[in-house]
Amino acid sequence: MNSVDALVDAFGRIQETVHGAVDGLSAEQLNARIDQDANSIAWLVWHLTRVQDDHVADAADLEQVWHTGWADRFELPFGPGATGYGHSSKQVAAVRVDSPDLLLGYHDAVVEQTLAYVKGLDDEAFDRVVDEAWNPPVTLGVRLVSVIADDLQHAGQAAFVRGVVRRR
Repeated sequence: MNSVDALVDAFGRIQETVHGAVDGLSAEQLNARIDQDANSIAWLVWHLTRVQDDHVADAADLEQVWHTGWADRFELPFGPGATGYGHSSKQVAAVRVDSPDLLLGYHDAVVEQTLAYVKGLDDEAFDRVVDEAWNPPVTLGVRLVSVIADDLQHAGQAAFVRGVVRRR
């Protein structure tokens, strides 16, 4: 296994976890919040997908999948660059979906773009600096691992919320 294979595997595991958390749920279950300030499955999956889309597209110099019609489909009351970072409870509540299809369609489209990009990389590419706003500057390798870590945390949270919601 090489670096690309490991990253492809990791992004695939995120996708599997997302599907496991979302598949077969009703709109009510996807939008449910454990308490008034908790994140819903809809928000968690939208957010983790937006972060992956934003960060990978930026590093790859690609258009975000979000801007290819998905923003219009979600009809959210946020600006086009919103990823959910720093969202208030009221903003979390605004992320609502009617079915799993919207969340999974967007997520799968982002994974497809991510994997197409990652599969074209060689080991030298991972040392390229993609963000100079940090000290030390962030390399492509660090950025991709950061996205994976963040996505896995949120996908696990969505799976947890699924368990709670289904037991209600």
